[in-house]
Amino acid sequence: MTLRADLRVDRGRFRLDIAVTAEPGEVVALLGPNGAGKTTALRALAGLLPLDGGRIAVGDRVWDAPPSVFVPADRRRAGVVFQDYLLFQHLSALDNVAFGLRARGMRCAPARARAASWLERVGLGEHARATPRELSGGQAQRVALARALATEPQLLLLDEPLAALDASTRLQVRADLARHLRDYTGHTVLVTHDPLDAMVLADRLVILEEGVVVQQGSPTDVARRPRSDYVANLVGLNLFRGTATPTGVDLTTGGRLTTAAPATGEVFVAFPPAAVGLHPERPTGSPRNTWPVTVVDLEQHAHLTRVRLDGSPPVLADITPAAVAELRLRVGTRMWAAVKASEIHAYPA
Repeated sequence: MTLRADLRVDRGRFRLDIAVTAEPGEVVALLGPNGAGKTTALRALAGLLPLDGGRIAVGDRVWDAPPSVFVPADRRRAGVVFQDYLLFQHLSALDNVAFGLRARGMRCAPARARAASWLERVGLGEHARATPRELSGGQAQRVALARALATEPQLLLLDEPLAALDASTRLQVRADLARHLRDYTGHTVLVTHDPLDAMVLADRLVILEEGVVVQQGSPTDVARRPRSDYVANLVGLNLFRGTATPTGVDLTTGGRLTTAAPATGEVFVAFPPAAVGLHPERPTGSPRNTWPVTVVDLEQHAHLTRVRLDGSPPVLADITPAAVAELRLRVGTRMWAAVKASEIHAYPA
């Protein structure tokens, strides 16, 4: 019962053209910047937006194959959890969960009994009579999840499910959601722009930019080997493309980096900002990569300061606030950057 979706949607100047697959029990996250096509893809899978080309099928059941087949949203075995939950304000939590079951023809008593069971499963049994206005954001999210799962969907679609939560609630709800997804045997497609949500919840990441897939793989693979500036920024790495030589890599942005392991052909090179050392004078000793840089920005990141540096190549460096003070760094300060060859990871482009 594999989900196979070739999604082609034309919306004026924007065109979505991606392929998404998911196995039973697998959570696939669509990740990308605003305007990449994530929500368009989710709406197409849900049946809220017909395809202009391609095909959506779960197993041997075809949901969309223009121009001859289109199964409307209410006839697809799909459950959707929207960013703002879209709970009915005049209904109790129990009746919100029962609504999807009633809409599919289940009689009132068994629908409410199943809804009550699902509220217990998400830890809200004692809130069955509460209206959405009486629930916290985390509780409303769990009601929306219970409503989606109560209908036993083949496909669960999550649209930024944690985006509306405050930071204190998000951690607990993310953990709860991960537990429920582990128990769900259908296919899950998660749409998010938050890398932590994707890394924690998903088995596989599909990175979208401008309506196409630029990278996909397990969270570990994507984090270790980014293939675009967007992904590198997402996982916090310096990323460059270049041509490998016997002694290093000539970068397309200018400059050259020596690597510890030999490489051939077109490659990406990546290293964390924490690997970049800053020195007032050109350093000597173990670092094999040194070049002059100029500070263009400083930004506090948790307990470190991220320094944006212009040079060949331009890089990000993470250093302590004490080091910022000691080096007297400010915009315009000229320094030397240094990175050990052993810190640089090269892989085929």
